[in-house]
Amino acid sequence: MTNMTEMTEGKDGKSTAGLAEEYILKEYRRELWRPFIEGVKQYELVRGGDRIAVCISGGKDSMLAAKLMQLLRRTGEVKFDLEFIAMDPGYSPEHRRQLEENAEKLGIPLTVFETDIFGAVGQTEKSPCYLCARMRRGHLYSQAQKLGCNKIALGHHFDDVVETTLLGMFYGSQLQAMIPKVKSENFPGMELIRPIYCVHEEDIAAWGRALGIDFLRCACSVAVKAEADASASKRQTVKLWLRMI
Repeated sequence: MTNMTEMTEGKDGKSTAGLAEEYILKEYRRELWRPFIEGVKQYELVRGGDRIAVCISGGKDSMLAAKLMQLLRRTGEVKFDLEFIAMDPGYSPEHRRQLEENAEKLGIPLTVFETDIFGAVGQTEKSPCYLCARMRRGHLYSQAQKLGCNKIALGHHFDDVVETTLLGMFYGSQLQAMIPKVKSENFPGMELIRPIYCVHEEDIAAWGRALGIDFLRCACSVAVKAEADASASKRQTVKLWLRMI
């Protein structure tokens, strides 16, 4: 397990962490901060006394969620605590280093714990991404509990919500929505929240481009192989449909 201190890297006279927050509160306030705050309030995602584990994959979505939650803790009226956790499911040394260095640049004090999920998922040919997601969720809940947290926060955004609904309709013949918060069935007293539920992916991408950070993309060889052909990835196919609307 690796603990990283809250550090930043200089850029144009300002730290990257400082620029990230400035962009959120100024240049992208309407696109990022406002929908974040509206979602937190509307769905009552944060309560006084909460201890929330923000789960970071290393991608732009979870990194933004972490910065937003940091700002909310610092400026909001509700008092709560945060932990920032990342699971290494079997990353290459390069991907692991990229995850840790980006967290350091953004001033996110990250705790990384290790699992062998990629190895386990690589042994199955049926729904590897679904299996990986379920295994990840369990490990994140378990680690959060060890840190005394009562909630985990994931970086699912508005586009994820729409895509998941369409996936259920077209491929599962059911209306299956991704809701903003849900109580865990297997970890009593734990709850999952999605703080960027109302934020659009294109706005998150714009924030990332403005910072000039190369965020971690999918580092799973199984998923990368599947997404090389859009027809092999149902979610990728739905993304393409939505772009054509």
